Amino acid sequence: MAIPTTWTVVHSCGHEASHDLAGRPADRRAGFARWLAERDCTDCWKAARDVRRPSREEWFAAKRAEEQHKATAWAEQFAMPPLEGPDKVLEWGQRARHRLVTSAYTALVVEGSYGEPAWADLEDQVRRVTRAGWWIDQRDADGTDLPELLEAATGDDRGTENPFR
Repeated sequence: MAIPTTWTVVHSCGHEASHDLAGRPADRRAGFARWLAERDCTDCWKAARDVRRPSREEWFAAKRAEEQHKATAWAEQFAMPPLEGPDKVLEWGQRARHRLVTSAYTALVVEGSYGEPAWADLEDQVRRVTRAGWWIDQRDADGTDLPELLEAATGDDRGTENPFR
């Protein structure tokens, strides 16, 4: 008796499909048919994949919104001043500031030897740098470099309490 080349498989999704397994060696057809039975049929697999997988733009937008939410909550929690600059870069600057300062806290205080009083002084320096562009320029910096970067910040990068400046 010849090993069949066409197998009817009931997939895990409940759909029944006929599969041509003639391209497989005869001794591997039964095992492959069992493997197919443990999977969804092609139509269900494609539908599930399309539902679960957002487009690249949607994924980036969702990730950016999540980061923005965290950055805004963090800024409120630690009384960070609003950033200055063109409207189109303010949120980016907030996210960059949040990432750099939180990574600096982890590197310097949690994992390093920086004490809480020294961190409080550094946090005051962070509050003085309000130009969004400065934070964006530092977006790739290592957290351990934050004290040196803040020392190098110029007067143009620091905010002023004078509203007529």
